[in-house]
Parts: sequence; structure tokens; C-alpha cells
Amino acid sequence: MSIHQILVLLLIQLLILMLPSPGIYKMFQKAGFSGFAGAAGAFIPFYNTWIMQKLEDRPRHWVYWQIIPVVGWFISMGIFVEFAKVFGKFRFHQHALAALLPVIYFPYIGNNKKDKYIGPERVKKHKKSTAREWVDAAIFAVIAATLIRTFVFEAYTIPSGSMEKTLLVGDFLFVSKFSYGPRIPNTPLSVPFVHNTMPITNGKSYLEWIKLPYIRWFPAKVNRGDVVVFNFPAGDTLIDLPDYGSKDYYYQVCRRLGNGNQEAGRQIIMNDPDQYPLIVYPVDKQENYIKRCVAVSGDTLQIRDQVVYINGKVSPLPPESETDYIVTTGGQPLDETVMKEEYNLDINDSIEFQALNTPNTYRMLLTAQARTKMTASGLAKSITPMIDHVEGVFPYDRRYPWTQDNFGPLWIPRKGVTLTLTAENYPKYERAIRVYEGNTLENRDGKFFINGEETNQYTFKMDYYWMMGDNRHESQDSRFWGFVPEDHVVGGAWRIWMSWDHGVRWRRLFKKIQ
Repeated sequence: MSIHQILVLLLIQLLILMLPSPGIYKMFQKAGFSGFAGAAGAFIPFYNTWIMQKLEDRPRHWVYWQIIPVVGWFISMGIFVEFAKVFGKFRFHQHALAALLPVIYFPYIGNNKKDKYIGPERVKKHKKSTAREWVDAAIFAVIAATLIRTFVFEAYTIPSGSMEKTLLVGDFLFVSKFSYGPRIPNTPLSVPFVHNTMPITNGKSYLEWIKLPYIRWFPAKVNRGDVVVFNFPAGDTLIDLPDYGSKDYYYQVCRRLGNGNQEAGRQIIMNDPDQYPLIVYPVDKQENYIKRCVAVSGDTLQIRDQVVYINGKVSPLPPESETDYIVTTGGQPLDETVMKEEYNLDINDSIEFQALNTPNTYRMLLTAQARTKMTASGLAKSITPMIDHVEGVFPYDRRYPWTQDNFGPLWIPRKGVTLTLTAENYPKYERAIRVYEGNTLENRDGKFFINGEETNQYTFKMDYYWMMGDNRHESQDSRFWGFVPEDHVVGGAWRIWMSWDHGVRWRRLFKKIQ
């Protein structure tokens, strides 16, 4: 855990202790506390919980345990619940309010003339039923797990091969929410441990009665080379059928049905809701994707014959990234075990290996490390990248006949930078301005109107990132759907805690993700 992450955790602990201070101050007055600084001790973090423990007649050592990252949050909640008891609060909803909303509940107790300090002796005489004990324990476990999942780390499973060989299908990861700052959910009213769809019923797992704007505590920027989990930017609208979803997403289907004209395809879908039922997701409920950040806000990205250039300089391939090569050997037999152990290549897998019609020539899916090693060993006489020449990538405009292996140059939007809109750059940035940043944007006969006013100047409100899979020819990434806004970033992929493929892959357990 980095120093930044530890500091963020401690800052959150201080907020937990400080935000309810006005209410705690009034409660200390009611309790007649007259020690150091009197009731004003409510405004001194950790010392206020020391006073609470004294007024509750409970062990003082629990105050020190609050310093432990994350664990300390829940200890503070427990102290708050015990403190509410010495004011005669024994019901479940009262304890829930003391633990989760002390900033509101404590001022209520402190200012309510009916609520009196009853002391620890009367608290000890109060007995909870066995059922209540179990309910309290279960509710606390759910709340604790939900808070950890939302603000600290979350488990994630690799569902596809887009990041191989860096990450494999069947890898189970921990994703750190502190890498870039914890993000407050846009839809806080949701079922715990469920992303966007309820099991069995397939209904929505959340309510949109309350919608919060984008808020991130103690934000940090994504760095080039980071492996990042984020909400799928093109997943705001999906066709709600098994064969579609994020695999064959709505905008892609629109372009296909319209023969390249997205608006024509959209009309076909809108006119046939039975065949194309749609579902719209808020940002935090869009599907989670995992890719590597190749370019950050303010960078200019270009890809030439698979080689990525950032600001005119070559960006080295991640060591375990892979792509397809045409490999010519000297005619020696290829041993299955040697190819697997030395070059991480399964010659029995048609996705990774294929013999071509020319003698001693093969298509191989190799990592950068394997390519270098194969050349150095003399096994390969020549290794040539297979370059994709098929057009049909972002921004899907005839003025940009780019492919996934020859792409750009493209500038990545940066917060606070003003862009001059032109007919040429409009296709690149219109979705970021219109959808991600919530503006109306129109191009009327070469004139641009933003929120109803004619202007060709736009200042970006967020940073954006460019994400690509390490398996460059088998990855649906930014080359197909464009920029990833900062409000879509979930967290940083941290460590593999389990890996499974017909059994445990022991070598991958607890491996740090590079």
C-alpha cells in the first residue's frame, strides 16, 4: 500500500471522527463532562472517542485500534453505537443511525430535550434477545463488506483474453479503489454485492430515486502503463439480450445496421423495440472493463504498424503483451513442451498457433518476451507482425481511414484545456462533449452550438485516458469506442489472489500486477 493510499485512509478516519463533532459536543454537555477542555474535547479527533469510552465505562484501548486503516472505521462506528446507548438508544434503527449517520443523529440527540444521559450502569442492565444479536451481527457484516467493496477494494474476475498474457482468463484480482481515490456511487440505493442486474429475476439491482453527481475523494491521476478497471464508456445504452450486451454493444449494432451510418441504424433499432429491447445504465452501473492505460490526458497518441507512439516517442510494449506474428523457422520440429515452457505458446491451441500453407511458416500469438527469446535462440529465421489493414475504428468517419494497427495521431482531452472545434475534429470529440460532460452539441451547416449558444470553443471538465488490451488483436478497447473519462475509472488492478484453469495455477497466486 502506497503512502498516498495510507494517507487517504487516515484522512477518511479523521472525517469520521470530526464530522459528528457538533452533535458530540452537545451530548458531552448533557453528560456533564468537565475534564480536559470540557465538552470542547468533542472537536479533537481520537480524544473525543476517548471521552466516549470513559462515559460508556468501556476499555480505552479501543481508541488506539482506530488508527488501523479501514478496520478503524468500523471500530469508530462501534464506539458511536455504544455512545448512543448511554443516552437510552437501544433499538436497531437507532444504532444504525449512530453508526452510519452520526453527523445527523448526534446533533438530534444533543439538542433534543427528551434525551438524557442515563449512564453505563443502566446500559449494562439492558439485555438484547438472541435474534437481535444475530440480526445485528449480520447487518454489521453486510455494511462492513459493502463499505470495503465501495471505498477500499473489490474482487474482479478476468472474463476474456484481452489482457493475455499479463492477465489470464480465470484470474481473480483485487482492485484498489484507493489507487485513484474512492468514487462515491452515482446510485447509492442498490442491493449489496450485485453490480447492475439481480440474479434469477434479471431486474435492475438499484434504484434511481437518488442520483449523485461525480464525486471522488482524494483523487489521483491514472499513470501510463497502469492496469485499470473502469466502467465501459460505450455501455450507457445496451441491447438487453444475451447475444448483445457489452459483447455486441448498441452503438456497434447501430453502425452495422446502418451500413456505417450510426443514426440510420439507431432508427432501425428504435422502430423495432421487440427485437432490440434497450436498457440504459448510469455510469457506476455500466459493465466493468480492464485494460492498460496507454495514454493520459494531454498526450498525443499514434500507432504505426502496431508500434505505439506517445508524444512522438515509442512506447515500449508491456513484457507479457502479445500479438500475432508470421514466424518462419529453420525446419526443426516444434516440441510441445519446449514451446510451452520456453515461449509460453500452446501449439495445440488454434487461437495461439496455426501452421500456414508455406513450409516451416506459422502464425503464432507471441508475447514481446517470447519474440525476443525466439529470435535470440535461432528457432525463428524471421518474425513479422501481422498488420491489420481493415478500417472501422474510432471515430468511424471517412476522413479518418484508421485501423487498429495504424491509428492517429489523436490528442487525448485534458481538464481545463480549451479546444477549438472544427469540422475535422468534431467526430473525435463530440461524444466526450455531449455525453460524458453533459452538454447539448449541434453542428449546423458548419457552425457549432453548445447548450444553445453558437461557439467553437470548448473547455473540458474532466481528464480522459486511452485504454488498450495487452492482447492487441483480441481486445475491444479505446481503438473501437474512444476515450475513457475520469468519472468512469473504478480502480487500479493490484494483485491476483486466485487463478484457476482446471485447477489452481499456483505460480500466479498473490502475483502483483505489472
